[in-house]
Amino acid sequence: MSHANGFGLAGVIGMPVAHSRSPTIHNFWLNAHGLRGVYVPLAVQPERLKEALAGLVALGFRGCNVTMPHKQTAMPLLHRVNDTARRIGAVNTIVVEQDGTLSGFNNDGNGFVQSLRDARPDWRADEGPILLLGAGGAARAVVVALLENGARDIRISNRTADKAQAIAKEFGSAIRTVAWDDRSDAVADVALLINSTDRGMIGKPALEIDLGRLSAKTLVADLIYTPRETPFLADARARGCTTVNGLGLLLNQARLAFQAWFGVLPDVTPELIKAIQATF
Repeated sequence: MSHANGFGLAGVIGMPVAHSRSPTIHNFWLNAHGLRGVYVPLAVQPERLKEALAGLVALGFRGCNVTMPHKQTAMPLLHRVNDTARRIGAVNTIVVEQDGTLSGFNNDGNGFVQSLRDARPDWRADEGPILLLGAGGAARAVVVALLENGARDIRISNRTADKAQAIAKEFGSAIRTVAWDDRSDAVADVALLINSTDRGMIGKPALEIDLGRLSAKTLVADLIYTPRETPFLADARARGCTTVNGLGLLLNQARLAFQAWFGVLPDVTPELIKAIQATF
């Protein structure tokens, strides 16, 4: 099963997938690098996931991205899963190996950390306390990446406290929880503030938080990229903060996936950003 020649197939499996920006990104890069191939959205019902993964191999796919609702359920169906993905408890990238076996990775956390470095090249995970709002799957990916990069003080605040407490218990002494009602006060002394909830996304209410105590030195990130600037980020920017939206995570995890499938590490160029902006 050699990938050495011929047409390169990849895609994203999820339900729904029509909203995904990934085809725009990967097809832009295939074109830019003169590679013969295509990246397609693959809508897969949960009960067909096992068949779909076998289908990737049968159809000669190089691999795929994995999005909701398959990020957790795909894991036991793969031949191997790397340590980072195992710690997160989810995969976002699958590689079809030369021998037809499937390897799972999770580049979401790495993509997020790289997006912080893109905004602030000297950023360090241990330069001060980190406040993370939300405790879902995205939060887990962020926590693992921050810990792998040396974070020593992560505070998690979530509407339902038990989800935050479960992450703190699992990942150890660098993590503690902050009551949801105390979230506005908790922004005062942090080096990095992150929204991993869906509040502020198109069609959802804005994140309710008072940023009155936020320092202009705090780096503020939102994992959302629809809209490009959530009310939360707009408020932080108005207070003098450097802000990072979720597009950097999306693009940086995509670079790593593209390299795994096609053997080229692509760049994020102004032309690519323009192509993505055209999809909004």
